[in-house]
Amino acid sequence: MNWNMWVRQIHRWLSMIFTLTVIANFVAMAMGEPPAWVVYSPLLPLFLLLFSGLYMFMLPYAARWRSGGQERTQ
Repeated sequence: MNWNMWVRQIHRWLSMIFTLTVIANFVAMAMGEPPAWVVYSPLLPLFLLLFSGLYMFMLPYAARWRSGGQERTQ
């Protein structure tokens, strides 16, 4: 598996972890005042998702830049 596939796989798993922490956050809030660690628990996966998402977003632009910057014509 190459580097890009690893980043995509990690991004998928992070999205599942983020979703579970958000659901746990809503459940904890429904039961009363949640502890601070529950409230802030979605932030770590969210920031990691940000970085992996930005990496994947920039891949096509980096590939175009490395190939000589050929412009698309319409």
